[in-house]
Amino acid sequence: MTQLQTVLTEPPALPDPIERRGPKYYAGRLLRMRETGLLLILLALIIVMSFASPYFLTLANIEAMAMAFAVEGIVVVGMTILLISGGIDLSVGSVTALSMVIAGWLFLAGIDPWLASGVALLASIAIGASMGFLVTKVGLNHFVVTLAVMVIARGFCLLLTGGRPLGLYSLPDSFKFIGQGSIGPIPVVIILFLAVVIAFDFMLRRTTAFRKVFYTGSNERAAAYSGIRTKRAIFLTTTLCSALCGVAGIIYMARFGSAQPTFGIGMELNVIAAAVIGGASLKGGSGTILGATLGVILLSVVSSSLALLDVSVYWQEIVRGSILLAALLIDHYLTRGRTVQR
Repeated sequence: MTQLQTVLTEPPALPDPIERRGPKYYAGRLLRMRETGLLLILLALIIVMSFASPYFLTLANIEAMAMAFAVEGIVVVGMTILLISGGIDLSVGSVTALSMVIAGWLFLAGIDPWLASGVALLASIAIGASMGFLVTKVGLNHFVVTLAVMVIARGFCLLLTGGRPLGLYSLPDSFKFIGQGSIGPIPVVIILFLAVVIAFDFMLRRTTAFRKVFYTGSNERAAAYSGIRTKRAIFLTTTLCSALCGVAGIIYMARFGSAQPTFGIGMELNVIAAAVIGGASLKGGSGTILGATLGVILLSVVSSSLALLDVSVYWQEIVRGSILLAALLIDHYLTRGRTVQR
């Protein structure tokens, strides 16, 4: 056989997969991950604040930060999954407050707090399902529908309470345990938050149903042509987001021992910012629960840092708004970069 025949008949040698995927490959891939950058920023901020304030790394402050982001982090999980599917929900703060108010109002009417919480959770699910129906079946815009529900839900909060907080001083200890108790040194709120994060992170990465959410958000029309029921995916993620708001509202009620009709105003901005900072795109198709978790922790550390440094409340609002704007700009350029590469 001639040399030319040998070249034509023998397949080209493939690169050694061990060489191709050696330590340098994985190190480079790790450094390119959004979560790695967030973790480095978070660690840098913690180091700076440990020198700037002697109170930052105290056990009391760490626990306060963890309690602050844990319950809101449950809502962030729902928002992240919804953003991945291509949707958005501006009503999360109002639905969280309404869940709290419904459960508190029913408890004061003489109903067992666990049963009252179950009714409040069902109400939150019904709200999410109604929004999902209006978006997927009627064809209304997700943004506008959730904006309207935000106002309606807040109105019901004020209507049921007369605009005054409901004092729930006689809540049984067994119920308050989910918001105020601890298992060993770890607060139950943190355990619940970690359980939600681990469960939904696993489902997003490993289950077929949740992988379809990514395809739907990336290109809904192409996903529909490939046989994915995209409307169903959007309906379910919208419902799931409201359901997790209901869970958060019940935990808040147990934690504070009251139901406040004005609770959660502005929560939607923090939740969206945390999800986008963590890598969820406002155009859908990308995002991770781990990234969103790091995003909500970062925002909590920033808020605690500003308070410890005695920064004016007005400046704190400016900083939070600037962080959201920066997250949107990063999302815009990263999304544009992916579009150009395609």
